Amino acid sequence: MSARKHTALPKARTLIEALPWLTRHHGKTVVIKFGGNAMVDEELKAAFAQDVVFLRHAGLRPVVVHGGGPQISAQLDRLGLASEFKAGLRVTTPEAMDVVRMVLAGQVQRELVGLLNQHGPLAVGMTGEDAHLMTATRHYAEVDGERVDIGRVGEVTAIDTGAVQALLDDGRIPVISSVARSADEGDGTGVFNVNADTAAAALAAALGAETLMVLTDVEGLYEDWPHSDEVISRLTATELEKLLPDLASGMVPKMRGCLHAVRNGVRTARVIDGRVQHSILLEIFTDEGIGTMVVPDAETDRDAGTEANVSEKAGAA
Repeated sequence: MSARKHTALPKARTLIEALPWLTRHHGKTVVIKFGGNAMVDEELKAAFAQDVVFLRHAGLRPVVVHGGGPQISAQLDRLGLASEFKAGLRVTTPEAMDVVRMVLAGQVQRELVGLLNQHGPLAVGMTGEDAHLMTATRHYAEVDGERVDIGRVGEVTAIDTGAVQALLDDGRIPVISSVARSADEGDGTGVFNVNADTAAAALAAALGAETLMVLTDVEGLYEDWPHSDEVISRLTATELEKLLPDLASGMVPKMRGCLHAVRNGVRTARVIDGRVQHSILLEIFTDEGIGTMVVPDAETDRDAGTEANVSEKAGAA
């Protein structure tokens, strides 16, 4: 009996540590952008699904937004279509757009919904086209100071959260592919490919989410990359805005998304390492947290002063 008690005690301590965070986040909406290695590694995919279902059973309202860059590129290769990127965005021809829709809604989303539903009838898949969830206009990239047409790539201009709210109120987990309807009813093709980081941030703001979480393949925002691997634990919206011009291209849409979210009503935005199993739970339910948190300028401490041990580091990434 004493041996059993000794073995179980650390589990009890872990649960107690999570208690204030469970209380704080209960009933709140959390938007999670699913991507990076977590999207292609089988063990990480399974752990991600477990984390999201845990959030749901812990009383949170998770919403998952996903892209599918590696899967889209692989399918384009199989079809003999070239993958081209400009300013970090995929050039999306009408032919490529057909592949994007097929892969996102027919492959990536279905797999993720299946993983989540192994734990119960929870997940429901939809795209930004459904119920006018996301409406977009054509986005033009800027290359060497010039405006460049990159095809059917969209910028979100409007969000109708009705369908997502209905699913959340019914206890479901919406899983949303980052495709949007065209704002131009006369547009023959009618859909746009939307960067998943951008889509997740726009949806988090529209839902009034407590938190936006962006999974990526790095530990967070580095203080002085590539000269240092120190991660900035927390920074304000203004501090982040000053860093944006110096960020690596792959981090720009993620950090722009975080900036948009916290400046439009989302309490915190977090970039976390999706290569770490259960990184979502570690970030939300532990005192230390992992990754980088962005807060509105009015915040002075991580999660409004509830974590006293957070570093106040800042610097260029």
